[in-house]
Amino acid sequence: MAETKTFLFLQGHPTFFCVRLGDALKAEGHNVRKIRLSGQDMLFWPRRGASSYRGGFARWRVWLTDYVKRHGITDIIYYADRHPYHVEALVVARSLGVRAWAVEFGYLRPDWLTLEPEAMGAFSRFPKDPKVIRKLGIAAGPLTNDEHESTYSHSFLEEALFDIARNVAHTIFMPFYPFYKSDAPFSMVEDYYYWITNLLTTDNAEARASQIQAECEEDGADFNLLAMQLAHDYQIRVSTHYDHLIDMVEEVFASFAANAPRSRKLIIKQHPLDNGYQNWPRRIDALKEKYNLGRQVRMIRGGDLGVLIRNSKGVVLANSTVGLNAARAGVPTVALGEAVYDIAGITHQGGLDSFWTKPEPVDAKLERQLVRAMAAEIQVRGSFYDKAGQKLAIGEIVDRLTRRPYPAWARNPVSVS
Repeated sequence: MAETKTFLFLQGHPTFFCVRLGDALKAEGHNVRKIRLSGQDMLFWPRRGASSYRGGFARWRVWLTDYVKRHGITDIIYYADRHPYHVEALVVARSLGVRAWAVEFGYLRPDWLTLEPEAMGAFSRFPKDPKVIRKLGIAAGPLTNDEHESTYSHSFLEEALFDIARNVAHTIFMPFYPFYKSDAPFSMVEDYYYWITNLLTTDNAEARASQIQAECEEDGADFNLLAMQLAHDYQIRVSTHYDHLIDMVEEVFASFAANAPRSRKLIIKQHPLDNGYQNWPRRIDALKEKYNLGRQVRMIRGGDLGVLIRNSKGVVLANSTVGLNAARAGVPTVALGEAVYDIAGITHQGGLDSFWTKPEPVDAKLERQLVRAMAAEIQVRGSFYDKAGQKLAIGEIVDRLTRRPYPAWARNPVSVS
């Protein structure tokens, strides 16, 4: 008989995915506990018996240590592994010999989720040695054809409604969690103000993006793509050396101006979930003037990412999952931050300045083995939103958490602070 485990859920994705995962673990005979940290946990974990932490952040580690000991926790599960409460939870888990798991959106998007020991990005334990990756990939075997296709879709409206519900619940139940601090860089009012402004101009932005995309193809596809990320994302804040995303963008501009062919264009694609708070058009215009790149740089909000990747001379990014999309398309990529796929043979290792004229090619065989290894070890098919996708992912996650051994490659910890 399999060992009975006790799972502790901290904050999860703002849907009912985690509570359904908890129900599935209970159905397997395991113990499930929940700590509520804010109002969103009240909404998305509608089960009796959950505990609430209402103290200040300074006391969180001590309180959690006692909780884990008293309840015999064997595994801690959280979404957004770099959230301050979760960073502290990982410290506690390591000190007590408890397993910790990060559940996140997948590296192999769309239709994949991540289930990774402890953390992602710069703090991932996933191996970067090509020899180890090849071994894992061979053991995993090939993906089936349907695993390359998008299946579990959801609308922007559905995602927006869940986000609104999260913010409303956080506000309503704030008196119950007076010391909880959100790490968002803007308030709910600011967030929705910028989103509404964005949505009112979406049609014009898409038309302009389509026009610029067509012009790039007509010019012989002599362009590089800079894939933007969210400035407030943990992948930027803690998995790069940049103080702000604008610092990375300026580094790209300076290198491009000094080293790229004069015929080359740079297309900057905004992240689809960027609410406009950073006012990137104004920032980009200032950099274009500073580096005298007015005719060579174009910025778009919208467009077809797949088409842009395939037609580009190469993709520049910090550590976005776009990098894996580019590698799978055989397009050279340079990652300027810490990325799980930033491996010799997958990404350009020679520095940004040489990338514009001598990009290192993708090793197609290694790319296939990397994807197979990730799918077998840290990726799960499914969705946070789609019901069928939730069911598929939850079944696989339960299996990995309860019946599969802890990955051998994850037993050597990296620094978590």
